[in-house]
Amino acid sequence: MGDEQPDARPDVLLTGLLFYDLVLTGLGKPPTPGEEIWTDGMGTSPGGIANLAVAAARYGLRTSLATVFGDDYYGAHCREVLAEQEHIDLSLSRTADGWHTPVTVSIAYGHDRALVTHGQEPPYSQDALMGDPPAARTALVHIEAEPREWLAKAAANGTKIFADVGWDPTQQWSSALLDQLALCHAFVPNDTEAMAYTRTDTAADALSKLSELVPVAVVTRGGDGAIAVDQTTGEYADVPALATEVLDATGAGDVFGASFVAASLEGWPLEERLRFAVLAAGLSVQRHGGALAAPGWYGVHRWWQSVRNTENPENTELRRAYGFLADRLPADPGPPVPHAPVTPPAPHGIPDLP
Repeated sequence: MGDEQPDARPDVLLTGLLFYDLVLTGLGKPPTPGEEIWTDGMGTSPGGIANLAVAAARYGLRTSLATVFGDDYYGAHCREVLAEQEHIDLSLSRTADGWHTPVTVSIAYGHDRALVTHGQEPPYSQDALMGDPPAARTALVHIEAEPREWLAKAAANGTKIFADVGWDPTQQWSSALLDQLALCHAFVPNDTEAMAYTRTDTAADALSKLSELVPVAVVTRGGDGAIAVDQTTGEYADVPALATEVLDATGAGDVFGASFVAASLEGWPLEERLRFAVLAAGLSVQRHGGALAAPGWYGVHRWWQSVRNTENPENTELRRAYGFLADRLPADPGPPVPHAPVTPPAPHGIPDLP
């Protein structure tokens, strides 16, 4: 038998809208009109589709992103962070002349946040960016009411589609959107979305209906953890959330999704995949921003070492629940991952003021 050739396909293929995020935290209450609130918590980071891309890349996955950057400072900064710092392949991405990178200001307080975004539709659609998409091991997809042509092409290429869905501002929750699950390997909505699209009253009932439409169905439940069914293996799992202080919940769902994909590519049992994704999402909310809050192998390894080496009743239970990490974590988790700076560094080539 000859030597097997390594799989050169991207591990994860992504497309979607990128934002420049500015996150404010530490507010005791939401601001009211006419009021100024000072806070000492702030972080800046690429956002939007970058949340998924960075979360995946920090597990060492070959990550290919098709997005649009504005021809402005925000776009240049986000491109530099994603390509040079996070080592994400941007060969499918484009810079649009005369188009501004969308900017989101996130005001986080308690376990929630308010978002204000300035932006316009990009001049290139997802289908234009993707064209005939390259064959990839997986694709992380945000499905919308209008099906994307590239999705069917990717599925035909043998790419396993892991999909999520967003809030429907029309609140029609058209069940026709679920027709796209025929192309998908996994579907990972939150409980509100899952119940609305399936016309059910509980997360468990929603999961039951979704499991008839897609091989792997997952319903996330925020502070109540997540439940899932894998029809390919006959597994069911129900895991609790990680008890943690929430600094900024931006992008936690994206970290969950990317972590679930990373564990799925490794072939872990369903309960381990779900616990790992819940853990990574719980670690991400302790940092500013979405993309740069992703823990990666380094963050998960650091958490596991602290749990193993600190004696208290809570850690005893965590060691039991997460003992599988002892055999799953890479021997070398890599260097510390960069987190969101308060302000981005000055662009190269700008001289210091006298």
